[in-house]
Amino acid sequence: MFGEQDFNHPFFITYLNTGTFSFYLVGAFLSRRRSHNSIAQRKRSASEESISSHISEEGSPLVSDEHAAAAASSHADPISARLTVRETVHLGVSFCMLWFAANITQNASLAYTTVANSSILCATSGLFTLAIGAMAGVENFNAMRLGAVLVSIMGVYSIIRFGADPAGVQAMPMSWFGDLLALSSAFLYGCYTTLLKLKIGDESRLDSSLFFGTVGLANILLLWPGFFLLHWLGIEAFALPGSLRLWLMILVNALIGTFLSDYLWLMAVLMTSPLVVTLGLSLTIPLSMAGDILWKGVSVGLPYYVGAVMILAAFIAANL
Repeated sequence: MFGEQDFNHPFFITYLNTGTFSFYLVGAFLSRRRSHNSIAQRKRSASEESISSHISEEGSPLVSDEHAAAAASSHADPISARLTVRETVHLGVSFCMLWFAANITQNASLAYTTVANSSILCATSGLFTLAIGAMAGVENFNAMRLGAVLVSIMGVYSIIRFGADPAGVQAMPMSWFGDLLALSSAFLYGCYTTLLKLKIGDESRLDSSLFFGTVGLANILLLWPGFFLLHWLGIEAFALPGSLRLWLMILVNALIGTFLSDYLWLMAVLMTSPLVVTLGLSLTIPLSMAGDILWKGVSVGLPYYVGAVMILAAFIAANL
């Protein structure tokens, strides 16, 4: 989209992608409606059971009260530490700001530096995730994990710098600024993955549909002034995609690359750890290169295969 289709509008892309999360509110509404009906049914059942126990145990109020208390307790929500609606909404708004900042800086970096530089620097998110996670107490810092992060970064570097033909790549006058944006994105990624693991812990505590729906709605309601500000400053002129093909690319990327994949990403973070998921995401680089090999006929050398093995080995090591 940014290169071949010449649609270099990172704010528009990021805003649209994140906005798709608001569709999860439909699922949250339906889920809560079913939950409400289920709770009402349980209350009716508990009430009927309590009345029956009073009738069958006349003259023994103490036994009856204990029986009713036991019945009520058996119907209580077993997940007492589940995040409330207020807590989920607050976390969603906080996450939205960090999420958007990390994604806009990564996308914007492509306007100033090469895809290679941006990808390599964004791959350092593993270092930030490990360091920030260790300080927050959600990651175990040890030599194996540090080694896995470094091996993963070297694998990414090997693929991008030596795995493909670099012909046609031109130096960019403000590449240092693009590199800084990519590095900032890596740092912000480490911040928001650690924040989620720290605040949520286990996936059973979170209403994921409400959380993602809040993220999408906060994005739509709070960040739209960015279009006017960036247009006025001359940083990103507001423009809509000019072709049906480009619209299809953007929508497919939003629905599959954000709406679906980031839901799976969140579940993975909560079920494993931020570092494991971060190194797992590095696998997108050799897989993307494999797509170029299959569909674009890009030729690669031995460093590509070495780098791919290094990234896979680093991911496996982080799980040990």
